[in-house]
Amino acid sequence: MTPPSALPAPHAPSLDLGGRTALVTGAAGGIGRACALRLAAAGAKVRAVDRDATGLESLAEEARGLAGAVESHVLDLTDLDAAELAAAGTDVLVNNAGLQLVRPLEEFPPDVFHTVLTVMLEAPFRLIRGALPHMYGQGWGRIVNISSVHGLRASAYKSAYVAAKHGLEGLSKTAALEGAAHGVTSNCVNPAYVRTPLVEKQIADQAEAHGIAPERVLADVLLQDSALKRLIEPEEVAEAVAYLCGPAASFVTGTSLVLDGGWTAH
Repeated sequence: MTPPSALPAPHAPSLDLGGRTALVTGAAGGIGRACALRLAAAGAKVRAVDRDATGLESLAEEARGLAGAVESHVLDLTDLDAAELAAAGTDVLVNNAGLQLVRPLEEFPPDVFHTVLTVMLEAPFRLIRGALPHMYGQGWGRIVNISSVHGLRASAYKSAYVAAKHGLEGLSKTAALEGAAHGVTSNCVNPAYVRTPLVEKQIADQAEAHGIAPERVLADVLLQDSALKRLIEPEEVAEAVAYLCGPAASFVTGTSLVLDGGWTAH
């Protein structure tokens, strides 16, 4: 039998998003940036949404020459009405934007908890709500929610993040059940720790919370439960997103694609 790696190219489904519009939140850096570039390479017109105008400018410059185009949209997702309007006419929606604060529950600032839930759960709801009329009207749509291993497991000191990601899992499943009859799929991608500024900023917080040196955080805290002792690269997450938008994943909906290096195998 011919091994999969040896199959001729025509047998490998390719991702062609020519004529499609994709919206990616948190697109100025990290996972969002990698997703925006990957979808633009597949021919999509990408609406890159972030509050970081400088990061969006450099993203648009990096995307020059790709099959698709990247359009910058400076937007703070706490403006929920604006977020919903931004999603109108979207064929592919990637809910990626996030923030993190590591604090014990009794010290966690209520205003930060509220902001995390707004950006990471309520804004995705509003973006989905804004995108669905167009998706339903054409009988095709792809919703990909960048969740986390923390959408499936909890860690201490991350109450807001864990609560938001668990909520996003439920929202994604509900969108899958409602969208199935309209040709719309909805899934989560669940990476463990990705090499992004969000993760890099956690190291000092984790060192303080656990009372250990920063250089021990990666091995002793972040990667403690991972069988693969490395960070995930943003481009690896972007490929999972691309798969969920492609023809081979047309029957994949309401599920979570876990990229955790074996964390949840315990």
